[in-house]
Amino acid sequence: MKAMILNSFGGPESFELAEVPKPVPQAGQVLVRVHATSINPLDYQVRRGDYRDYVPVPAISGHDVSGVVEAVGPGVTAFAPGDEVWYTPQIFDGPGSYAEYHVANEHIIGRKPRALSHLEAASLSLVGGTAWEALVSRAALRVGESILIHGGAGGVGHVAIQVAKAIGARVFTTVREDNFEFARSVGADVVIDYKKEDYVDAIMRETDGRGVDVVFDTLGGDTLSRSPNVLAQLGRVVTIVDIAQPQNLIEAWGKNASFHFVFTRQNQGKLDELSKLVERGQLRPHVGAVYSLAELSLAHALLETPNNGVRGKIAIAVDPSAGAPRV
Repeated sequence: MKAMILNSFGGPESFELAEVPKPVPQAGQVLVRVHATSINPLDYQVRRGDYRDYVPVPAISGHDVSGVVEAVGPGVTAFAPGDEVWYTPQIFDGPGSYAEYHVANEHIIGRKPRALSHLEAASLSLVGGTAWEALVSRAALRVGESILIHGGAGGVGHVAIQVAKAIGARVFTTVREDNFEFARSVGADVVIDYKKEDYVDAIMRETDGRGVDVVFDTLGGDTLSRSPNVLAQLGRVVTIVDIAQPQNLIEAWGKNASFHFVFTRQNQGKLDELSKLVERGQLRPHVGAVYSLAELSLAHALLETPNNGVRGKIAIAVDPSAGAPRV
């Protein structure tokens, strides 16, 4: 099979297209012909060596799969050849999705939502699971509450807006002005241009000084230390970003705030819940660009480019039938 091999840590040019043996499913495993995958910040972090202690090179990376079951190993009863499936490969545990075939344990695999193409499903598995883990499993966002989602035009952000709206929350988000229409189209109630206005001032004005119940941080920087300034009493802060610098959380004390640090876990249950939202018309990922597997380096370079103009996700058509590549 063809796969993009990461032979050394570095820039987008570190990938090489190569022929490698097709994996064989063992007991409890499913072999999937990958139709599509996508690009996440986690992918370029792995590529540049941020997690070299967990992912040694050479490696096949990639963290989204949408495809069709090719074969099953002994003991697998939930899936059969021909089933359309989607999932996030076990992070830091074996080869990833930048290949024509992938093997995974059946307990992390879900049935692909019928309403989504392979490109769309592959653009939802990791970011959707992350949003669900952050908002439902950790922040316990409830109907009638309010949430500030930083980066509402991004891969995780635009999905988190839809999940929050499905829960019944009032959604604030920070985006550039040219992304206002997009953020509103996926459900944001109030959009804030972080380039022109301090989001703390905007939130306190829009909530009459009360603040929001939840802050979801997808960007990093000083978000953790500033979040208490926009929190209501007993507010919760959830972040999916590595904390690379000390942050002063003294303001959180007076708010009785709680902080949650999320590294998403893979399981079938979250995929099934996301599928329900998709089938109800409450959730749909936005694919902002599509590349072929051979063009993976170009896709990585685009995602790492600041203000690249891409809304939602960058998808990879591993099987040409999954969609036409475009640069």
